[in-house]
Amino acid sequence: MLELAGIIILGILAQWFAWKFKIPAILPLILIGLLVGPIASEFLSDDGSKWIEPIWNGEKGLFPGDGLYYFVSLAISIILFEGGLTLKRSEIENVGPVITKLITLGSAITFFGAGIIAYLIFELSWELSFLFSGLIIVTGPTVITPILRNIPLKKDISTVLKWEGILIDPIGALVAVLVFEFISVEGDSGFTKTALIEFGKIILFGTTFGFTFAHGLAFAINKKLIPHYLLNVVSLSTVLLVFVESEIFAHESGLLAVVVMGMVLGNGKLENIKELLYFKESLSVLLISILFILLAANINIEDLMLLYTWKTAVLFAIVVFVIRPLAVFLSTSGSNLNANEKLFISWVGPRGIVAAGIASLFGSKLLKQGVEGAEYITPLVFMIVLGTVLLNATTARLFAKMVGVFLEKSEGILIVGASQVSRIIGKYLEDNDRHVVLIDSNQTNIKLAKKLGLEAINTNIYSENLEDNVELNDVGFLMALTGSKDINQFAINKFSKQFGENGAFRLISVDEMTSTDTIPKEGLFSQTDDYETLFKVAKKFPKINEIEIKDRSHFEELIEITNEDENIIPLLVKDKRGVFEIISSQNKAIEKIEKGYKLIYLGKLIK
Repeated sequence: MLELAGIIILGILAQWFAWKFKIPAILPLILIGLLVGPIASEFLSDDGSKWIEPIWNGEKGLFPGDGLYYFVSLAISIILFEGGLTLKRSEIENVGPVITKLITLGSAITFFGAGIIAYLIFELSWELSFLFSGLIIVTGPTVITPILRNIPLKKDISTVLKWEGILIDPIGALVAVLVFEFISVEGDSGFTKTALIEFGKIILFGTTFGFTFAHGLAFAINKKLIPHYLLNVVSLSTVLLVFVESEIFAHESGLLAVVVMGMVLGNGKLENIKELLYFKESLSVLLISILFILLAANINIEDLMLLYTWKTAVLFAIVVFVIRPLAVFLSTSGSNLNANEKLFISWVGPRGIVAAGIASLFGSKLLKQGVEGAEYITPLVFMIVLGTVLLNATTARLFAKMVGVFLEKSEGILIVGASQVSRIIGKYLEDNDRHVVLIDSNQTNIKLAKKLGLEAINTNIYSENLEDNVELNDVGFLMALTGSKDINQFAINKFSKQFGENGAFRLISVDEMTSTDTIPKEGLFSQTDDYETLFKVAKKFPKINEIEIKDRSHFEELIEITNEDENIIPLLVKDKRGVFEIISSQNKAIEKIEKGYKLIYLGKLIK
C-alpha cells in the first residue's frame, strides 16, 4: 500500500516540479524512479532492496509475473488515444507531406542507421541491434509538447513535431514487434512468412477496429445513448476494449487501433469532445507519472553499469547528431521548410513513454528466453530516452535562438469571437500573410470561419486548453471581438500576458462610448463603435477597404471622417513594408504616420 501511494504522490510532485520549472515531466519522473529503484538498492538500503520494487524474482513485487507488461500496455493505449484526439487534419495543410516522409522515410533511416551503429559499437547480434533501433524510432508527445509550449515557433515547425511524435509511436512499436518476432522464430524463411502475416494483421485489425469503434462511440454519444455522468468512463472502457480486442486478433495492433480511434473521434462531429479531452488528459498525466517511475525503478544497478563505457557516449552522439539530422533533412527535402527550421526539427527528437515501456517489456521477455545480449536492450533505450529529454529540455530554447527560428516578436493574431465581423477581419489579415486564429464556443461560427480557410478553434474562453496549445506559440496580438463586455474583459485579463505581448485589445461597451473619460487604453478601433455598430456595418458593407495616407494631418482627417460616418469603422494602419498596427479607441497612440502608409477600414468607400 505504501509503495502504491508513494508512486502516485511522487509522480504528481514530479509533474508539479516540471510545470514550475518548465521542463518535460519525464525528466524528474525517471530520476525519481532511478532513485527509489536501482540507486536505493545499491546505496540507500541496508539490505540491498529497492524502495519500490515493480517485479522481484519474477513472481513478487507490485506487478508479479506478467502484471507489469499488461499494465504498461493498457496505460500506453490510453495515452496514445488521448494524443490521437488532439490531431486535427486542418493543422497539416502546409506540412502534410513532410510529416508523411518523417514517419516513413525518416523511420527507415533511423531503423537501419541506429541498428548498424549498435551492431558495430556494442557488438550485439544483428537481431538485437535492430530491436534497439526499432524501439528508438519513436519520439513522444509527452515530452515534445512541454518543450514546444515554452518556445515561440512558427506554426509549421510545432505542427510537424507534434504530429510526428504521436503518429510515429505505433510505427515504432510495429517495427519492434516484427524484429521481436524474428528473434523468436527460428529460420529466415519462417520469419519472412511470419513477418508478412503479422504486418498485414496489425494494419488490418488496427485500422478496422479503431475506425469502427470510433464511429460507434460517436454515434452513441451524439444520440444521447450514454448518460452524461457515464460519458468519460464509458469512453475509457471503450478504448480499453478496442485495444484488447485488437490485440487478441493481431498481437501489438492495439496501439495502432487506439491512435486511429482517437484521430477519427477528434476529427469527427462529436459532441462533448472537450470534456472527453479534459478527462483523458488528466488520466494520461496520472498514468505517465506512474509508468515512468515504475519502469525506471525496475532497472537494476547491474543494467546501469553496462552503460558505464565510452561506447555509450559514441552511440548516443551518432544517434542524436548524425542519424536524426540525416533522417530529417532527407524527409524534408523539397518542402517549404528552410535549412534553419530543418536544423531545429533535427535537434528536437526526445524519446518518450512508448520507447521506454516497450523496451522494458521486450527486454525482460528476451532475458527470460535466455537470448544473449538481451540485458543491453532496456538500459540502452533508457539511456537514449533520458539523454534526449535532458538535452532537448535544457537546450531547445537556446538552440531555437541560435538557428533563428525563435520568434522574437510573435506576429500571430488571436481573435476571440468568430462572428461575421471577426471572419471578415481575420480573412483580410490571413490574406496579408498573418497567422490568424479565431476561437468561439459557437460551432456554426467556427464552421463558417473554416469555410473561408481560417484556422478556428471551437472552445470556451473559460477553459484551460488554449494555454497548452502549441500551435498558438507565434501569437502576440489579442483582439476580443465578442458582443459581451464581460467575455472581452475576461479574455484581456486572462490571456493578454500569453497571447497579447505586442498588444491586447477589446471592443468598448455602450457605457464606455458615452464619455471620453471612460475610454479604456485597450479599447479597439474607435471610441464611437461597439459590437452592435460593427455588426451593422459588416452586414451592409462586408468588405475591408484600403486608402493611402498622405501625412499625419491627412490621417487625422480620415479618422474624423470615420467618426462622423456611422458606416465607416477604422481598423488598422499598414506601413510601406506591409506591417500592421492595430488602431485603438485612443487612435493618437499610433506614433509614426508617413506618406505611403494605408488606413484599413470596414464599411463604405471613402471618397
